[in-house]
Amino acid sequence: MTAAILGTMVVLLLLGFPMMVPLLIGAMVGFVGIFGGIGQLDTLVQQVIAGIQPASLIAVPMFIFAADLMTRGQSAARLIDLVMAFLGHVRGGLAISAAGACTMFGAVSGSTQATVVAVGGPLRPRLLKAGYSDKFTLALIINASDIAFLIPPSIGMIIYGVVSGTSISELFLAGIGPGLLILLLFSIYAYIYAVRHNVPTEPKASWSERGRALARALWPLGFPAIVIGGIYGGVFSPTEAAAACVLYALILEMVIFRDLTLKQLFATAKSTGLITAVVFILIGAGTAFSYIISFAQIPQAILGGIGIDEMGPYGVLFTIAIAFFIGCMFVDPIVVILILVPIFAPVVSASGLDPVLVGTLITLQVAIGSATPPFGCDIFTAIAVFKRPYWEVIRGTPPFIAILLFVSVLLIFFPQIALFLRDMAIS
Repeated sequence: MTAAILGTMVVLLLLGFPMMVPLLIGAMVGFVGIFGGIGQLDTLVQQVIAGIQPASLIAVPMFIFAADLMTRGQSAARLIDLVMAFLGHVRGGLAISAAGACTMFGAVSGSTQATVVAVGGPLRPRLLKAGYSDKFTLALIINASDIAFLIPPSIGMIIYGVVSGTSISELFLAGIGPGLLILLLFSIYAYIYAVRHNVPTEPKASWSERGRALARALWPLGFPAIVIGGIYGGVFSPTEAAAACVLYALILEMVIFRDLTLKQLFATAKSTGLITAVVFILIGAGTAFSYIISFAQIPQAILGGIGIDEMGPYGVLFTIAIAFFIGCMFVDPIVVILILVPIFAPVVSASGLDPVLVGTLITLQVAIGSATPPFGCDIFTAIAVFKRPYWEVIRGTPPFIAILLFVSVLLIFFPQIALFLRDMAIS
């Protein structure tokens, strides 16, 4: 049965079908093979519906909508200007500013692909003009956008929280430490690159210019205050915080900045609807597929074959990290989370690992895989946005991937990088 399910999925993928089709057809093959006919396919439909029923998933389209509104409006540009005003003049400052802008925009969007578009669009020409090579520039933008998957609100963490039953609020807090560590290491690498290639610095902004940039960015900086402050101040649940972000973005871009027209609002809503439909179909299909492979005891067979039951906590964490990293190099991150989290859930529970730590590690691996060849989704976003060939986009990625993998190892051996803020909040 395992061979039939996997064989069907591989054939459909090679034929060019979108991922939701192999997931659903693979689940159907499993249902027919296990239950001996098509009479039980109503259970398949029930599993698809059950996958998209959790109320927490309402936050996903809300955060997507808010991010799209900010990208089309002025919020993204104002955040970029703020970072540039304070860091643009130091050696490697423009590259550090790009990484910082990705972090700040991630704190208001939760989407790596939205960050590539919002930050990469305006900053790539400036980086090229300043003397940075295109391979470094593209790799920096693609990989720095990974920070958006860790800094709350993180769509990946929401999906993981729903699938695993882990607190989304605790996951949000746990992502901050690793995200800031990645920003620090990327900044150090940018500084070294600028020194080695003698990249000139930008003119230093005056304190009055910095003050103006800060004043312009105060409104957009309200987004992380809503998400983090609202949730941990007891004002909002994560889902309510997402709705508040949408309302705040609408007021900001349409009333205060007056940069978004009613026509653009409808176009943004349509775009969000299309993305949400794809995401929710993937979630429903992934839930049905996870149900059938669990029923067929495929996870137990796979994990038993590699002897994971005999591994200690470190071995389990390394196995999880490798599985998610490789999976996201080839498949959409949401699909990987939906398929692999239920497979590893019994092992995580048996080993006594903190599910918040596991979720943070998984989210980091998903983010890395999203920017890693051959099929990382952020790579193809960059190809579409910057109109550059595939090889040129991926040439500069190895140093950044090495840094991200180094952070993964640190997270395994020093879990407090992720957990110290969570522990402070719940103590």
